[in-house]
Amino acid sequence: MLFGEIFELWQSAWPAGLTMLGLGGVFALVRLIASEKLKVEVDPKIEQIRAELPGLDCGACGFPGCAQYARAVLGDAELLGRCAPGGAETTEKIRRILNLQISDSGPPKRPIVHCRAHKAERTYHGRYGGIPSCTAANALANVQACKFGCLGFGDCTWVCKFDALHIVDGLAVVDYEKCTGCGACSKACPRNLIEMVPFSEKEMMTVACHSKDSAKSTRAACKVGCIGCGLCAKQSDMFGVEDNLARVDYEKYRHTEKEDTAESKCPTKVIIHVGKKAGAVKQSA
Repeated sequence: MLFGEIFELWQSAWPAGLTMLGLGGVFALVRLIASEKLKVEVDPKIEQIRAELPGLDCGACGFPGCAQYARAVLGDAELLGRCAPGGAETTEKIRRILNLQISDSGPPKRPIVHCRAHKAERTYHGRYGGIPSCTAANALANVQACKFGCLGFGDCTWVCKFDALHIVDGLAVVDYEKCTGCGACSKACPRNLIEMVPFSEKEMMTVACHSKDSAKSTRAACKVGCIGCGLCAKQSDMFGVEDNLARVDYEKYRHTEKEDTAESKCPTKVIIHVGKKAGAVKQSA
């Protein structure tokens, strides 16, 4: 009796099963044909370029990752040279893949922190007890007397994939031996203290301050801030003063006796050297 019931069930079910099997086969065939017809051919040069990139996906090139940059640079040669971690060597390899001739893109850019005040050199209105983040602290008024100075909570260090930034006694310091110039730290600083500067020399002169307050206010807030006196600008046109702040014009950058004199005459010693020869930060005597 049981065998008869099973046989009857099989007789009623097999047409549906056969139909499903047939439909499955048809769908598989359609999918196979569609995949071949709609397949997007990938230019082998994209993979060649991708293989030469460092694979860090740091975003310094302006694209989300190395794969996107590889595709973009193949279509637009003007994008060549944007891989800061790879540097000139990677640019040359990609140039050869693309069989291109390119002009000199200029010196590599590296970050300069426009502040040199450690905790003991700053004036504080009170103790900050909020989220340990520069972005969070910057949203509050009067965290420290200088509203232009480094907050020292390390947002720049978190985004650096190369361990090239460290907080030393409340101040962000660049390790130029490790820095690749990706620019992530500059984007992370809520006070725009970190500037990407063309390093025409391994060691560069800079004004390590960002304060635009009056001389009196700056002195009250910081022991090593720029007071906008203009003595440096009187010695060299490489320096200029605007909004109570001296700055280096890096398009005019040079290092001669005049610039050394400007450095020596700075009353707050805010003109310093940064770069590989100097280590992380060096203050001239």
